[in-house]
Amino acid sequence: MSIKEKIDIKNLPQHIAIIMDGNGRWAKNKGKLRIFGHQSAIKSVREAIEASAELGIKYLTLYAFSAENWKRPVFEVSALMELLVKTIRKETKTLMKNNIRLQAIGELKQLPEKCFKELQECIEITKDNTSTTLILALSYSAKLDIVNAVKKLADEVESGKLRALDISEEEVNQRLSTGAFPHPDLMIRTSGEHRISNFLLWELAYAEFYFTDILWPDFRKDNLYEAIIDYQGRERRYGKTSEQIK
Repeated sequence: MSIKEKIDIKNLPQHIAIIMDGNGRWAKNKGKLRIFGHQSAIKSVREAIEASAELGIKYLTLYAFSAENWKRPVFEVSALMELLVKTIRKETKTLMKNNIRLQAIGELKQLPEKCFKELQECIEITKDNTSTTLILALSYSAKLDIVNAVKKLADEVESGKLRALDISEEEVNQRLSTGAFPHPDLMIRTSGEHRISNFLLWELAYAEFYFTDILWPDFRKDNLYEAIIDYQGRERRYGKTSEQIK
């Protein structure tokens, strides 16, 4: 029996989020520049997307570039942005072929104009696709996203559109950049690090975490299947007891 065949199709996570970590270390281990790791990671991205679509995972969020990543060397950031443009342009046909819709979250207007334009075009082209929704987190900061949501609520209270007493978790949730998507059920991080690095802080409140030592450029479909199988072996109680769940 293959690893994929061990998956319970009736108990799939609706939304998987992945922190794609380890590109730089992977390249360093091979005596290459960091950008070589980013280039080699495209295959891993493709495999994660294809595996999710094949299984019927409805939402897949990939942490592609954090707000903090702008602090990296200018050469690396520029090369990453150029790689992003080329990848989006090249993969648009694949997304259409597999009925995958592209969305993006983060401070997108901070992206270079060419990158932003390519991203928006792909989002527009794929907007009517109905299989998996692929969400790219670009120039993304969960803390900033929460702050922006609070500012929107404050503006609405000040203008009289909303009473402070009516602010609820749902009201906050609707004003986050992720408000249109269900929260992740499973969060995967590669490379052996055990932290979430300012990623979906609000949305991951009840997600199951899966950490693997595999560096992202080596991540393949079977690795995603293993994470899902591990997820399916857990009991999600949401504050209740085991007896209540059963």
